[in-house]
Amino acid sequence: MISQIKNIFFFILFSSFLPTSLFARNLVIKSLGHSSFLINSPEKSILINPFKSIGCASHLKEPKEVNVDFILASSRLQDEGYNPNDQLMFVEPGIYQVEDILLHGISVPHDRLDGRRFGMATVWSWEQNDLKIVHMGGAAGDIDINSQIILSRPDILFISIGGGIKSYDGEEASRIIKILKPNVVIPVHFASGKKINKECDFSNADLFIENMKDFKVKYVGKDFQIKPKRIDQNTIYIFGN
Repeated sequence: MISQIKNIFFFILFSSFLPTSLFARNLVIKSLGHSSFLINSPEKSILINPFKSIGCASHLKEPKEVNVDFILASSRLQDEGYNPNDQLMFVEPGIYQVEDILLHGISVPHDRLDGRRFGMATVWSWEQNDLKIVHMGGAAGDIDINSQIILSRPDILFISIGGGIKSYDGEEASRIIKILKPNVVIPVHFASGKKINKECDFSNADLFIENMKDFKVKYVGKDFQIKPKRIDQNTIYIFGN
């Protein structure tokens, strides 16, 4: 008994000198549909691209009752920057510090015409729970070399794949992924299920998967946990909606 108490004491004493990242809990990612996700870690709760139920998101429930530390939005368009409760939201490009999280917002065209039709979108990069995360849900244009350096080698990359007028198609997305070299890819903005949304111009994920031969595909539910120290390599997570 005394020996067991000593072992527990030494473990607690030893643990106090270890970096807290060794004991970090999992990152929890919840898909809310479209390009919207709730990302929870022990330190922060972040909502990405809340939407109004219009257009391609017309069949989805609006995430307007979600309380988080802050929101990251690709733009102020209603399908990716809807903020009816006036929560703290970052949407303009720039560098922001929110307590222990440093946010990089990079301007990328929201269309294939250098932004002349739908303006510019903000691509977000930050670290959360010891993982580098990049969200490109609103991007549809090329990224310059400076942006590539900032966005390169993320642990998790969210990227649009469904084509249409404001989104990369599967081939374009695969080219961006080859440049950025992420570990995990989470595709957004694509048609899933058997129901056809007549208000939406997204295609399904087939073209994207065909162009991602070096990646394995995992189908997950609406919620998924990622272990910081054991993250998958060359893996696509397709979330159920």
